[in-house]
Amino acid sequence: MASTSLLKSSPVVDKSEFIKGQILCQPSISVIRCHPISAPSLTVRAASAYADELVKTAKTIASPGRGILAMDELNATCGKRLASIGLENTEANRQAYRTLLVTAPSLGEYISGSILFEETLYQSTVDGRKMVDVLVEQNIVPGIKVDKGLVPLAGSNDESWAKVLMALPLALLLTTNKELALPNGVSL
Repeated sequence: MASTSLLKSSPVVDKSEFIKGQILCQPSISVIRCHPISAPSLTVRAASAYADELVKTAKTIASPGRGILAMDELNATCGKRLASIGLENTEANRQAYRTLLVTAPSLGEYISGSILFEETLYQSTVDGRKMVDVLVEQNIVPGIKVDKGLVPLAGSNDESWAKVLMALPLALLLTTNKELALPNGVSL
């Protein structure tokens, strides 16, 4: 392995009254050796029926030069954005706003994943295509916000925790179109 040597000059000594008469033992030259290291590689190991899908999803989301689009704002927050341009907070206006986001030209070149609000998961664009499908067509991994805000933590001093989407298994079923087996043998 090749190494590089760098020469570093010793610091300039101040000639103030404080150091006058002091004996300073400093080398005149310091040698620093730098050994190049290779960039760490990402090794993903997953042992399940969905291992390949999980690895593919992780690699897509972590694509260099691409980011994540957060579209998981509550309807009230989206309403504030709409109000700032003089529009009412209606489902049709939220749909038009989100359509504008997901159909932006070349979005998939810059965005690798998108966090969706529950309403958006089931919403279609104004021309009738499912928002999730529009994202997938652009190689953008859709995800869903799984918390429902903060709730007080019982028995604590002003602490809170994230209230999780209680219908998460159902949301996963509807999103992935896969069969979900329940412990009692019933399938949805």
